Amino acid sequence: MKNRGIYIVIGMFMVLAVVPIQAYAQVDFNKTPDDDLGIAEDKFQEAFFEALKQKGIENYERSVEALLKCVEIDKKPAVLYFELGKNYMQLKNFGAAEDAFKEAVSKAPDNEWYLDELYGYYVSQNELNKALKTVKQLVKYHPDYKEDLATLYVKMEKYDAALEILDDLDASFGISVARDRLRNKIYKATGRAHDQIKNLEARVDKNPKNEANYLALIYRYSEQNKTDKAFETAEELLKIHPNSQLVHLALYKFYLDRNKTDAAIASMKVVVKSDAIKPDAKLKVLSDFVNFVKQHPNYEADLVEATTLLDGKTDAKTLADLGAYYKQQGAKDKALHYFEEALKDDDANFALWTQVLTLHAELKQFEKAKQKSELALQKYPAQPLPYLINGVALNALKTPKLAVEVLQSGLDWVLDDATMEANFYTQLAKAYTLLDNTDKAKSFTDKANALKSK
Repeated sequence: MKNRGIYIVIGMFMVLAVVPIQAYAQVDFNKTPDDDLGIAEDKFQEAFFEALKQKGIENYERSVEALLKCVEIDKKPAVLYFELGKNYMQLKNFGAAEDAFKEAVSKAPDNEWYLDELYGYYVSQNELNKALKTVKQLVKYHPDYKEDLATLYVKMEKYDAALEILDDLDASFGISVARDRLRNKIYKATGRAHDQIKNLEARVDKNPKNEANYLALIYRYSEQNKTDKAFETAEELLKIHPNSQLVHLALYKFYLDRNKTDAAIASMKVVVKSDAIKPDAKLKVLSDFVNFVKQHPNYEADLVEATTLLDGKTDAKTLADLGAYYKQQGAKDKALHYFEEALKDDDANFALWTQVLTLHAELKQFEKAKQKSELALQKYPAQPLPYLINGVALNALKTPKLAVEVLQSGLDWVLDDATMEANFYTQLAKAYTLLDNTDKAKSFTDKANALKSK
């Protein structure tokens, strides 16, 4: 429907200004009543403004009562039924609302606002055939109603009729995002991918300087696995618009798939530097490149440069991917840095906590391991790993008594994990060794070895 906010403003003006003067022109509200007609005019005016007041304070039942008093005095003004309909809608008395709106339209068939309210009622009740009949009457007032007509045709699965209207609107007013959204919905519902591509190809031919048409066509070609056509279209766009940045979102992947690595890296750098490209799209490209560098580590310098360009703009997933890459390469310090940065953005991700805690321990950063594991225990008291890492750190920091307490508590949470259980026993053996309790130390060592030998 058209902008209902505008209607409300105009509608209020109409009620306050038009009704007393035009719709009820035979009544002079400024005239001093001196006969029965004057008394009737007075009563009408009083009841009508009482109705508006009650509606304004959302007392819709009282508003209806006042409007019905007006109808008793004079049934002719269409606005009375219009206002009744709106009140009935608020009271969810939908049958009465429809009757009131229809009465208003019958008394003023050329009133756009009344027709629009009736149309809105039919849409709200999903009475599509009646809505269709009403919106066809509204089309003559404003072309926006044609979009409503197209939307109704889609709801009624009359797709050819909807496309015909969309084509007409595009020809008259140019392309619009809203209409394209509706058009794509039709193509998806009908499986007319070929028609969709033909439409976009025609747009490109008609307006070759429009970047958006090319980008939409590239996307649709890719969606239909016509990658060669998509690549050709992307290269054509770059020739026409050599400064295009958005096209590199597609070119980057095409170049990678065709082993044109240098060209892919150049496109990636355009993407990550661009102000026209959204952060989530940049991060997708960077994440792809991380996976590429895992297989081709000689391009790590380019990964570092791309990461630097996006410094402060990366998301937890991309940072975690970078951490995983550097861990795979054996660069534990770098891996820890990226996992910690990812944890700042997503501290509810236990997998990130696992990476951070184990890397602190592996790098012998025991004070940090102790502090981080204590934080993890507060968040995850039923997870055994933070207990284990805390015990490792406490042993390394020569506080074995505390280590025993923590490790014993953590053992209660180890379920069906022989490796984890053996690690707990190893650390308990180490703690009791530090406490000079050789018997218990040997007992836990034996338990650990028994589990490891299984």
